[in-house]
Amino acid sequence: MRVLHFFKTYWPDTFGGVERTIHAIAKGAAKYGVKSDVLSLSRAPEQNSREFDGHMAHKVKLDFEFASTGFSREVFGRFRDLSEEADIVHYHFPWPVMDVVHLASSSKKPTIVTYHSDIVKQRFLLPFYRPIMYRFLSSVDRIVATSPNYLATSEILQRYLAKTTVIPLGLDEQDYPRASNDMKRRWQARFPRPFFLFVGVLRYYKGVHILLEAARKTELDILVVGEGPMEAPLRAYAKDHNLRNVHFLGALPDSDKASLLELSAGFVFPSHLRSEAYGLSLVEAAMFGKPMISCEIGTGTSYINLDGITGLVVPPLDSEALAEAMKKIAASPSASMRYGDNARRRYLEKLGAEKMVDLYCEQYERLVK
Repeated sequence: MRVLHFFKTYWPDTFGGVERTIHAIAKGAAKYGVKSDVLSLSRAPEQNSREFDGHMAHKVKLDFEFASTGFSREVFGRFRDLSEEADIVHYHFPWPVMDVVHLASSSKKPTIVTYHSDIVKQRFLLPFYRPIMYRFLSSVDRIVATSPNYLATSEILQRYLAKTTVIPLGLDEQDYPRASNDMKRRWQARFPRPFFLFVGVLRYYKGVHILLEAARKTELDILVVGEGPMEAPLRAYAKDHNLRNVHFLGALPDSDKASLLELSAGFVFPSHLRSEAYGLSLVEAAMFGKPMISCEIGTGTSYINLDGITGLVVPPLDSEALAEAMKKIAASPSASMRYGDNARRRYLEKLGAEKMVDLYCEQYERLVK
């Protein structure tokens, strides 16, 4: 069986949450005899088209971007050629250009779409895009929501319940290095006090500004790992308010992140908007058996982190509640250990890549019968 994955970006140009999901499915499905291809856009398509972990990353020229959407003239023909070779086309939503390419193609191949997120940031354009979106979602054979929470709270998905199933996103523990004792000792010497860890791209919906407000209400150290468009104003806020307990570490290699995850008192994830549709960083924290703190925004974050079981869930945009949650976990080693043990158990039972891949391959088999 051959599956074509289609999304606007992929490795090596970018490797965010959607890209990591595509990679995990393509890599894991190989053991079932599934050959995968991935088609995406790139500013340097000839340089970045290459094999990756047993599957081919195909690139076409990115002409321009508007409202976080990449456009390409070449993608129509390249999609037609690759989809003819495939047994199944696997779309990753949202990307409006993908909808148009699908509708313009003459492909009759079975189709499945992973619905990663509603349109949130570009809602002002949604009235113009909505008719195309509905035609696209109506035309595909199967839709996959990434959590029962998101399925229950998405007005769009509620229209397609009859052909929608839930497959939670998962990560492969073997893809993550374990930190050496020397590296952990170096980090522990640098941050000897208990600390909470945030890992993620510093975007508008991550709620890190609320985390900084919470930092003013506690003396606990908070380590921020990641880069992004909000980094400069966040650093300026921390400097203006003399937040000596907040430490911006920038982007770090996976081995350093693994060290900090192991050493941390807990993982804090203050995303406050539905743009945070799932939260793979929370899956990483669960993998490492860490108590988690997240916000209730009606998405997959509250599927991964169960309030009072794997950690604490607080209202969004509530810096007081966020600070109190950190204090509560730091002050109770027994509760912290219980949350961490439960988080690790939830990863093993629900959030591993193998479970996700098994469920997708079941869907593939049903589509080609």
